[in-house]
Amino acid sequence: MLARLFSCALIGLDGEPVTVEVDVSRGPPGFTIVGLPDAAVQEARERVRSAIRYAGFSFPLARIVVNLAPADLRKEGPAYDLPIALGVLLASEQLPRHALEEAMVVGELGLDGTVRHVPGALVMAARARELGFRRMFVPAADAAEAALVPDLLIYPVPTLQDLLAHLLEQRPLSPQPPTPLDHWADPAPAVDFADIKGQEHAKRALEVAAAGNHNVLMVGPPGTGKTLLARALPGILPRLSLEEALEVTRIYSVADLLSPEFPLIRQRPFRAPHHTISHAGLVGGGRFPRPGEISLAHRGVLFLDELPEFDLRALEVLRQPLEDKRVVISRAAGTLEFPAAFQLVAAMNPCPCGYYGDPLKPCTCSPSMVARYQKRLSGPLLDRIDIQIEVPRVEYEKLTDDRRGEPSAAIRERVEQARARQRERFHGTGITCNAEMGPGHIRAYCRLEPEVQSLLKAAMHQLHLSARAYHRILKVARTIADLEGADTLGARHLAEALQYRPRWPLVG
Repeated sequence: MLARLFSCALIGLDGEPVTVEVDVSRGPPGFTIVGLPDAAVQEARERVRSAIRYAGFSFPLARIVVNLAPADLRKEGPAYDLPIALGVLLASEQLPRHALEEAMVVGELGLDGTVRHVPGALVMAARARELGFRRMFVPAADAAEAALVPDLLIYPVPTLQDLLAHLLEQRPLSPQPPTPLDHWADPAPAVDFADIKGQEHAKRALEVAAAGNHNVLMVGPPGTGKTLLARALPGILPRLSLEEALEVTRIYSVADLLSPEFPLIRQRPFRAPHHTISHAGLVGGGRFPRPGEISLAHRGVLFLDELPEFDLRALEVLRQPLEDKRVVISRAAGTLEFPAAFQLVAAMNPCPCGYYGDPLKPCTCSPSMVARYQKRLSGPLLDRIDIQIEVPRVEYEKLTDDRRGEPSAAIRERVEQARARQRERFHGTGITCNAEMGPGHIRAYCRLEPEVQSLLKAAMHQLHLSARAYHRILKVARTIADLEGADTLGARHLAEALQYRPRWPLVG
């Protein structure tokens, strides 16, 4: 007898429906799975056999063929265990044929019938709703995540025995209540700006960066607080909108990084990969491509500490995502696109020993060593970093001062007001913040007061600024003016923006 039910495969950040066909017929006993399965799917035979017996049902001593369609789509992972087991029971007439109509099923089986977590439940549930399914059976651990999708009945399945009792109308399972999207409040920031001693200049630069979504490079000797400042940045970024939260949660669902207790991500991501990371780990990839660190930092912060220590190839692949806010990964089997709208925050020492330009501790590096170290960063990459600041050592008096600085919550309010002005200004243009402005937007929205034009002209000649640097300075100045609620760019806005201009060499 032939049985047919439905499951789902993960392809990039999308779900692809999979039809599970099971045929139980006379012949020498055997269990064959076809349809381009990987090793994990092939091993489902033993898990399914044991789970059915533990559930109190009989595994048919017959010729069993399982087809996972479409046959040209690679099937990977253990998410097909549960639908295969149900298909065997349907085909052997141990379950009524109508039991799984209009339902999608995913789940890994333990030998005792326990239904275990599978990645991507949110993506699969969203696809099930798009295809018109009314019900979805998922592992109990993934029910809250799948229930983020409205208009779909999600049934949490603890064990195969429980699901079979439900399908036989002996012991019904209760649907998972819809997960309230506003249930979780924003968590407190990992680091509050009020707890960072000194570095007022750096704090102000990060406020400007947060307000305009500008990329930042911090340069200074070891131990001056560069990493601490970077970790405090998410606490002053605007709160995630519901749409942005679902975007980020979708990526983390596929990457299997969601917490069962908090299935909806409400805080902007902060990713800080080690400098030994490969370019595939940074941008995504692999034989079956998965999101990389830049996609995991979508709508949040990608922090690269010790920037010159990263592999040159890994750094250069950042150039296109920084411009396009997405990454396209091409393989022989096809092309996948992952979102990558992240804010780059980088930190580095000015030289190998870390003390070039430090007023107290002498540098032990030769000039050629310093030059080689700084040349590890290419000009095109630095051109995509709007704000560059020096982070000097903190004085003893500031370290021992018991007074707290301005809290992150107060800074965030100013940042959100500035972002609101930008959203209103760019409404209908396809961009949302000042960092995304092109030359046409700069001409339209970065109007200079007459006396400021002469100041900018003098700066262009004295500092030998390029056209790209000119545009970058105007974008940062526009953000500074937005923080003050000003419509035009004044002299003080331009003067502050010039302090953040990229320059080479970085120090000295």
